[in-house]
Amino acid sequence: MEQLKLLFTKDGVQYQITKNKTVLEENSFFVTEESPENALTEKITSILALKSFKEVTVISALNHFTLMPEGFKEHDLGYNLIAFNAPVNKEEEELMLSVNKKFGVQFYYAFPKSIYQQIKSLEIPTKFNFSGEQFLNNISARNQKEIHINLYHQQCEFFALDQKKVILYNNLDVTSEVDFLYFIMFTLSKIGFGIADTQFFVYGETTENETFISELKKFVKNLKIVYDNIPNKNFILNGR
Repeated sequence: MEQLKLLFTKDGVQYQITKNKTVLEENSFFVTEESPENALTEKITSILALKSFKEVTVISALNHFTLMPEGFKEHDLGYNLIAFNAPVNKEEEELMLSVNKKFGVQFYYAFPKSIYQQIKSLEIPTKFNFSGEQFLNNISARNQKEIHINLYHQQCEFFALDQKKVILYNNLDVTSEVDFLYFIMFTLSKIGFGIADTQFFVYGETTENETFISELKKFVKNLKIVYDNIPNKNFILNGR
């Protein structure tokens, strides 16, 4: 039987259907201003009906989250902590927890409750995760100042690391090179990272966001593209 992987971003979903290690189908769906209000929910319904899946993996890159040290146990504060970064609707969003032991941090994130219940109603093994935690698992940190940038469709997330410790994580909608550069450079200034002594690593949809990377290279000397999400190969941070 097949496995389904779903990646939710700010304006849509990307999905991949695999059997063993063979990719059977891979596609994406993004809502627009002209899309009906329930377009995404209907698309999820059609995807879930494609096959009798033996397992579903769900990764959320939605920017309703907060980052805390591993071991923080006041879970009832999760919604309130997320609300410092983005508006939260407790009636419409499910509170989720994702822990990364590798770097000693954990994420609270809010996921659309209607889609959560839709997927859970399948009653098959399902794994939910936050993109930031998944991203951290793909980072090989060194004893230096580093910025790791993961690019999506009109969105990016990034970690600032210093001596293998997480200094900062953020997730932003980006639709222009100006937004992207301001986001990165403003953050560097706030955390005291100098451009000359910081190593930059880029992952994800690097081909789609080639102009963003070209603009960044004008200001950044030490930049390496780790991998591109090549269709039918590297999908939602599967590997380098």
